[in-house]
Amino acid sequence: MFDIRENLKRLPDKPGVYLHKDKSGKVIYVGKAVSLKNRVRQYFQTPKRQDAKVRAMVSHIEEFEYIITDTEMEALILENNLIKKYMPQYNVLLRDDKTYPYIKVTMGEVYPRILKTRRVLSDGSKYFGPYTDVGAVNQMIDLLNDVFILKRCSAQNFANGFQPCLNYHIHRCRGICTGGISSEEYRKEIQKAIDYLNGKNKGLMEELERRMTEASANLQFEQAAQYRDQIAAVKAVSEKQKVVLSTTGDLDVVLLSRGQVGVHVIVFFVRQGKHSGRETYHLQAMPEESNAEVITAFLKQYYSPSVMAPKEILLEEELPEADLLEKWLSDLRGSNVKLTIPQKGEKKAFLDLSKRDVIELSKGLDERARNQQEKASAISEALSSFFGFQADNRWRIEAYDISNTNGIDSVGAMVVFENGKPVRKDYRRFKIRTIEGPNDYGSLQEVLYRRLKRGLKGDPSFSKMPDLLLMDGGKNQVAVVEQVLSALNLSIPVAGMVKDDHHRTRGLVYQQEELELRSNPVLFKYIASIQEEVHRFAIDYHRGLRSKKLRKSILDEIDGVGEKRKMALLSAFGSIDAIRQASTEELSKISGMNRSVAEKIHQHLNNSIVK
Repeated sequence: MFDIRENLKRLPDKPGVYLHKDKSGKVIYVGKAVSLKNRVRQYFQTPKRQDAKVRAMVSHIEEFEYIITDTEMEALILENNLIKKYMPQYNVLLRDDKTYPYIKVTMGEVYPRILKTRRVLSDGSKYFGPYTDVGAVNQMIDLLNDVFILKRCSAQNFANGFQPCLNYHIHRCRGICTGGISSEEYRKEIQKAIDYLNGKNKGLMEELERRMTEASANLQFEQAAQYRDQIAAVKAVSEKQKVVLSTTGDLDVVLLSRGQVGVHVIVFFVRQGKHSGRETYHLQAMPEESNAEVITAFLKQYYSPSVMAPKEILLEEELPEADLLEKWLSDLRGSNVKLTIPQKGEKKAFLDLSKRDVIELSKGLDERARNQQEKASAISEALSSFFGFQADNRWRIEAYDISNTNGIDSVGAMVVFENGKPVRKDYRRFKIRTIEGPNDYGSLQEVLYRRLKRGLKGDPSFSKMPDLLLMDGGKNQVAVVEQVLSALNLSIPVAGMVKDDHHRTRGLVYQQEELELRSNPVLFKYIASIQEEVHRFAIDYHRGLRSKKLRKSILDEIDGVGEKRKMALLSAFGSIDAIRQASTEELSKISGMNRSVAEKIHQHLNNSIVK
């Protein structure tokens, strides 16, 4: 049995991280310390010196452990990682699951491309963002690719005789693979795109207006209309961002809102001097925790390699760990990051404007948080009543489905729900490796075994184990998963989501019995949403792989179709789907085609439809 008093005597006077655990061994708090000896002992002093939160936590501590680090900075980083891993009950927790898109210019490539990404890497590329409007990001990328005729494929090396793709034939690529443009000339076009992303849209507007005038003068009215539409698109995208600062720097404004229901942090984004949006985040925090403590916890959990901190973060008040936080954020970014409390000037004006916006916003945040809290509680009660478990709003549910076409390209999908909401960053996809043919049971066993085994081995991507497993299926699916759990010596409840004749959720199979859900509207709606989501996720993945495979190789599989005929088909119809929908007569009219090959194409493509 763990003796707290004896173990307190052994604590080292060194920096590190400590973990408090309850009687079940569950981590309920993670903290860092300059001196583990002094910090951990404070929790077990006279209760009168402690606030309500600490007293409540200490009453549940049955044991603790610690990890020694060389420096306080290492302790901060480790503390942050462990909080994200264990999501302890008494820590301030960032609950929202949001990753925002960036625009990436692959400057490390000879012919750079412009892409959308949600990960910022140290790979020599230029990154712009984050953006809160995904539609605007897609619009910008399409616009720049079309206007400057940029490279779209990922290929880096082209063998002699390499045949250009469809984009070249429809004038959406300069034919880099054919030597159609030098890297120096191409870089000039990329720089024009970068100028636009840096907020300098004047050059782009002038170029488009010049092209439109030239096309109109040459009586190329369709081309002129395209330039006119592109000019309108540039204006529309640019107007989504309002200039708020005379400088062209990037900064975030981070503000706190305490409502009657919960604590929220609102982040306002300023990129290149332009206000590009805001986002709100709900946090799990105790009333006793100060604003500075909550903001500090938020900054440590929010900024990461995938959410890069800007050069400056504006705050309302000083933070107790400001110097340490600045150093950590600077290391994360790779350049200096400042935490600033502006006292005057345009930054102070923007901070005040943001604060007024938060006051108005907080009214709706409270209502939204209350509705979500009530929904999560209702779902928790329904689950607890149905399965006979102890109520807990933090239930982690993992649902699984298998998708294939007659046993070909089998894939598995895993979706995760917590607090009544999907946790999309924890979704996972699996290609089936060991099962041949249409064997959904074997595929399901493979997926569950791989997922659970990686969790048991400590893989960070699978470290959080589920409280409940849901299978898209009935008794047989449940039975094969229970075999996997038994082999791994795990005890996790498993239920099957059963559908009716109209492919809608009907009930749950649990402990060999099928239980009707329609009498429990809350649970019925929740399970139906999970079943629909895992099915969608599996189908999307399967279709994506299958379509990719079809686009790459299906024409090459047809006897009599070589490179010339393939390019003639793609140039004439534009896509595999359009070729599939064409009649034999339409196919036979293509240059270089004959009736016999046209019949083969029509038959082959229409026998390969994914259903």
